[in-house]
Amino acid sequence: MTYQPFNIGSRFRITPEHRLPAPNRMDLVMQRGAFGSGEHETTDSCLEFMEDMTEIEAAHILDLGSGTGILAITALKLGAKDAVCVDIEAQAVASARINCALNGVENRVTHITGTLDKVDESDFDVILANIYGDILVDIAESLSSKLRQGGMLLLSGILWEYNFDVRQAYERQGCQVIKNRMLDEFSTVLMKKL
Repeated sequence: MTYQPFNIGSRFRITPEHRLPAPNRMDLVMQRGAFGSGEHETTDSCLEFMEDMTEIEAAHILDLGSGTGILAITALKLGAKDAVCVDIEAQAVASARINCALNGVENRVTHITGTLDKVDESDFDVILANIYGDILVDIAESLSSKLRQGGMLLLSGILWEYNFDVRQAYERQGCQVIKNRMLDEFSTVLMKKL
């Protein structure tokens, strides 16, 4: 199953294997699978936010609900030190492993099949979570506790009707909204832990 390469934001190109590199673009090589290759508006929005996040440089990353691994792979290609990818679907974890290898970042990624409570570490510099808004509300306390003070939280997968509840839940945990973008159906929120 192949697809045509496509650009996201001003820096990235999503591409299948064995394509010539794009000039002036960072290639994210993704195998197409059940979890898509980056076409969803929430993925698109996260990558656009990540383009400008200087905090990613040398960061310890948590990607919760990692799916194909695209957000963690992007962070690593932008200079993050390492990443922990977590997904409840074993098939998604297998897909993320393949994509990490295709992008040459497999040695800097730890994969976990399960939920947030399987992650023993804390003090992450950046947390990426592209999952449903109601889940983000439910895990606000435990997720924000994994983030170091001054760390960044990029949340997406949030339907419009959950946007306020998500922002409020994380503000209660000492996080401040830096950017809030409403998409066609979903929204993306960038927050900082104060």
